[in-house]
Amino acid sequence: MQRLLKFGHTMGAIGLMGALACLLVLDHLAPPPSDLKSFALMRGAMAEIATWVLLPALLLTLVPGLLSLSVTPAFHNAGWVWAKTASGILVFAGGLHVVGPLQDLGRQSAEALAGRLDPATLAESIAPGEARTMWMLMAVSTANVVLGIWRGRILR
Repeated sequence: MQRLLKFGHTMGAIGLMGALACLLVLDHLAPPPSDLKSFALMRGAMAEIATWVLLPALLLTLVPGLLSLSVTPAFHNAGWVWAKTASGILVFAGGLHVVGPLQDLGRQSAEALAGRLDPATLAESIAPGEARTMWMLMAVSTANVVLGIWRGRILR
């Protein structure tokens, strides 16, 4: 059971960081809302990555990770567990902070392209600090990997 939980946790972390990397590249390459067709296409792709890769990877990382921490007796008194739990909560909250606005803007872009929404409102819908939040999630996820690998040497 422990190996299965570790496998799920590791695969989720790979998917999470891969999805964030893809989203950061697409965010950097995204055209302005004035190029509505290209903007809607790019934001639609970002919304799909957030929905079908980032969110499941986030859950696949957190659920087995928390289960592993709770069912493994060796982890119950380890100091690094608290750091890992706190960072897991931060990744979960940050991930939801990224997914929701990306999905909303993807929907709004499609509606603007279909003529049901004023395209001028799209620029206002771009979440401020979107890329910074994704970079922060990458940093915390990397710290989680470091903590998972070298936990015995870092926090005893």
